[in-house]
Amino acid sequence: MQRYFVTPGQFAGDRVEITGDDARHIIKVMRGKLGDKFIVSDGESREALVGIEEMDGTCVQAAVIEELEMKNEPRLAVTIAQSLPKGDKMETVIQKCTEIGAVSFVPFLSERTIVQYDAKKEGKRLARWRKIAKEAAEQAHRNRIPSVEQPLSWKQLLATFSDYDAVYFCYEKEEGSQIGDALKPFVARALQEPLARASLLLVVGPEGGFTEEESRAAEAAGAVSVGLGRRILRCETAGMAALVCALYESGEMGGV
Repeated sequence: MQRYFVTPGQFAGDRVEITGDDARHIIKVMRGKLGDKFIVSDGESREALVGIEEMDGTCVQAAVIEELEMKNEPRLAVTIAQSLPKGDKMETVIQKCTEIGAVSFVPFLSERTIVQYDAKKEGKRLARWRKIAKEAAEQAHRNRIPSVEQPLSWKQLLATFSDYDAVYFCYEKEEGSQIGDALKPFVARALQEPLARASLLLVVGPEGGFTEEESRAAEAAGAVSVGLGRRILRCETAGMAALVCALYESGEMGGV
């Protein structure tokens, strides 16, 4: 069933108003008609099955048929910090990791980042990334839209490490600890607190990987260096692989 996200203010009692691109999608693409049902979520605390009551060219008014439980979010809150890759690879990272279950994305610049960062153009790119996250969350029946933050410098990213319960630095030269080894004790501790949602940051490098200096700086800032197996993964694949490992270990995919 089709799903749309609205702001909390668009819910008014037992009715919801849908405007903008979503209203146009319902009217023009889905060819909506009175009585058609779909799911609406405010991305915070309310989700409902609704039915269309009124429509015009720019607005859809729907009535709440049934309140729904918001139960599709993972217990482990995983953020993907991705060094900006070339082309549209960041779009792929955001789309696929949203489908899998990431709660937020932090683009950043590292020493081997190839992309030329242009702050003047960043607003449009950030708006596109956020739109991709919204559409992927709707497609995957997420209860919330993952946040996509403004790109950070490497030093700014390091300063955020203390905001998370754990930080794993995905490093292709790591020969010791693998991500599964690091995840098991962390997840076991996290799941002992049933009402808490543990936070995990996965740090992924650009096409050329991280430098040894960056590896040392990440560990000094509190990150645990982990490998992702014996094979070298593309930068847009590494975050997905690490995310799947984390959610599997936390029981999202039968790991517990």
